[in-house]
Amino acid sequence: MATATAVDKARSLLEARRSELTAELEQIDQALAGLRGGSRRGPGRPRGSSKGSAVGATGKRRRRRRGGTRADHALKYLADHPGAGAPEIAGALGIKPNYVYRVMAGLEADGRVRKEGKGYYPVA
Repeated sequence: MATATAVDKARSLLEARRSELTAELEQIDQALAGLRGGSRRGPGRPRGSSKGSAVGATGKRRRRRRGGTRADHALKYLADHPGAGAPEIAGALGIKPNYVYRVMAGLEADGRVRKEGKGYYPVA
C-alpha cells in the first residue's frame, strides 16, 4: 500500500509540472508570434499608430501648414523691423528664441540676412 501512495504522489507531482510547462509553452508561442508579426508600433507610440504614416489614429490625413516657412516669416518681419534681435523676432512669430537662432543661422548661411551685433538685417 505504501508503494501505491508513493506512485499516486509522484503522478500528481508530474501532472502539476506538466500543466506548468504547458502554460510556459503557451507564453513562448505568443512571444514567437509577436516576433514574427510584420507591423509593430514604435516605442512610445499609442495603439493604432505606425511609424512614418501621414494618416493619424483617426484615419484622417494630416493637414499641411499654410503660409510659408518660419524663414519666410522671419524675413518678412526683418523687412519691416531691420536690426531686430532673435528674442524680438521670436515674440513676433510666437516661437521660442532658440528656434529663431537656428532659422536665422540658415538664412545667414544662404546669404539672405546678415548679423551685426545682436541684430539681423535683410540683404537686399
